Amino acid sequence: MYLFENYMDDDSEIPPDNDAVKTELLEAGFGHKDVVRAFDWLESLALEDVDIAPQALSSFRIFSPFERERLDVECQNLIMTLEHAGILNSISRELVLDRAIALEEIITIDKLKWIVLIVLLNQLDEELALARMEDIVYDLLPTYVH
Repeated sequence: MYLFENYMDDDSEIPPDNDAVKTELLEAGFGHKDVVRAFDWLESLALEDVDIAPQALSSFRIFSPFERERLDVECQNLIMTLEHAGILNSISRELVLDRAIALEEIITIDKLKWIVLIVLLNQLDEELALARMEDIVYDLLPTYVH
């Protein structure tokens, strides 16, 4: 979230030197382990080789027991609402789930919104979905988008 708010959310160019960014994060008070973990998480998002077939119109997603442990009902509902609203498609939904589970912690609704935003930021041709999700993250739109 810190990286997004400080580098990706403004018009300035992202510093090309990862070491400089890592140093800045350490100086901002983040632990070394957290900084390394954040960069690993972002790098694995960028390297995702997704081979997910688009869903049929009559299909629906059932969360696994492991996913339900990490994502409470509110988070599951948000994912389904975002998909129903066209902000997520079946591929981006699976990427969101993958990145949420990769954090190896229980995911809060606010953290999930940021994960969705970061996943959409890394998807080509998803400008409209990204803009709609930014409105949700920054509380410009209610979560129950119609």
